[in-house]
Amino acid sequence: MGRVTGEESLRPQSLMLTFLGDQVLGRDVCVYSGSVIDVFARAGIGEQATRSTLSRMVKRDLLRRQREGRRMYFGLTERSEAVLRDGERRIWQTGAVNRHWDGTWTLLGFSLPESWQRQRHDLRSQLTWSGFGPLFNGLWIAPGEVDVSALVAELGLSAHVKVFRAHADTGTDIGQMIEETWELSELAGSYERFVRRWQPWEDDLPDADEALVLRLRLQTEWLRIVRRDPRLPVKHLPDDWPAEQAEKTFRTVHERLSPLARTASERLLDLVPARPQA
Repeated sequence: MGRVTGEESLRPQSLMLTFLGDQVLGRDVCVYSGSVIDVFARAGIGEQATRSTLSRMVKRDLLRRQREGRRMYFGLTERSEAVLRDGERRIWQTGAVNRHWDGTWTLLGFSLPESWQRQRHDLRSQLTWSGFGPLFNGLWIAPGEVDVSALVAELGLSAHVKVFRAHADTGTDIGQMIEETWELSELAGSYERFVRRWQPWEDDLPDADEALVLRLRLQTEWLRIVRRDPRLPVKHLPDDWPAEQAEKTFRTVHERLSPLARTASERLLDLVPARPQA
């Protein structure tokens, strides 16, 4: 079976984070740069692009270098470990289907000077990433209790933002409100395309090296989708909402690929214990 490709090309840094979450997180090890280059070459990413990604991630405090003789190894930083733990929770604990919503919403209101176009754009982008949708102009809403204090403080907008917890009044059509606030068709399309691309691998097995690359792409693509999903309460979504089927496909394919991928990683990867940072 041919190589699976995503709906858009996956960024090398996204693949790198998945790779590190799989092979380095929780093991207190560093991985040899040559091993990373080898694995990424099998994923169609050239040596120069891989080296550039490693260097950029060091500059962004997402990786640290550790020299062993003539070889350079890369390990996690506190920052990258936090990012990877968040992704791990999002995939394996939070999940794609919100069945246990207690009726709570987080409301965020903001009022910014007209000239603050950049700040307004940055705030809206961060709110969208955090699961919010625009209920009205200047009033955004997200399901559940969402802590945005760090986000708002980092943008320097604490004095211009007010956050509340709320419940909808009886008679409010929550399903209609959701359809008007979030782009459901776009999100549903992402889940449906994921199923079409990956479902064939529920019944087919590649060789070990290809399994390692496929699992890398599978997890990267899945995390990209679920990070865009505000996890709206499933009881207020359309009956044919495709997230549950997509999550089932993800877990089934991941389970089938994992034994082969582990075999390949044991053969291809050079790992050393991480030394304490100075």
